[in-house]
Amino acid sequence: MELGPDVLVVLPAYNEARSVASVVEEVLVAAPKADVLVVDDGSVDATAALARAAGAEVVVNVFNLGVGGAMRVGFRYGVAHGYRALVQVDADGQHDPRDLPRLLEHLKDGREPQVVIGARFAGEGEFPVPLARRWAMRLLAGYLSHRTHVHLTDVTSGYRAHNRAAMELFARTYPANYLADTVESLVIVTDAGGTITQVPVSMRSRLGGAPSQSTIRAAIYLVQVTLMLVLSILRRRSTRSTRSDTTEEPS
Repeated sequence: MELGPDVLVVLPAYNEARSVASVVEEVLVAAPKADVLVVDDGSVDATAALARAAGAEVVVNVFNLGVGGAMRVGFRYGVAHGYRALVQVDADGQHDPRDLPRLLEHLKDGREPQVVIGARFAGEGEFPVPLARRWAMRLLAGYLSHRTHVHLTDVTSGYRAHNRAAMELFARTYPANYLADTVESLVIVTDAGGTITQVPVSMRSRLGGAPSQSTIRAAIYLVQVTLMLVLSILRRRSTRSTRSDTTEEPS
């Protein structure tokens, strides 16, 4: 798929006044025919004004909904305005917009939903991640590789391209909880008969603001990932057991 006027690039942004304008400008250089939408997720700084001045359309959430909630707004906007593809790009500058054509190159405009992940750990250099967080990401990648039948290395990447079918699916179902927006969304696509594709991309340091990673946050992240995996496995077993009980013939 080409970067034409039927492609929407969505930047979920929360207090990204230091970087959002630069990212919007970079996207417009890399994809001059595409449209850019910034979803200002309840920022208290000048994120919305700076994004508009840089050339983006802006939707402002009154309250902070988190990345997942902001992206559901983006998917609904994309569906309502007839776009064929939607690419999520972080507003902090870590995603290189020059990789946009690479993601869209692997995106198919079919009836089944498809997500193309821009992976940080797939051969395009190393992206610094605290050890505990990296182990958590490996656990998630291993589980979802088994779950989706696709070898995945970076299931928490927010650099993603979606075809029209995936946009319509996520406009209704995109999860808003922490981690679920990146992780559970892949399960949703798989369960809907869709496909997941991974392509290597380069990552950069933030253009502004402070990174959210720390030793304590990384440890909390690991605990959350472990609990989420356990609950997911138990939920799947419970669902299979219920289906088995309902299909048994009465004695």
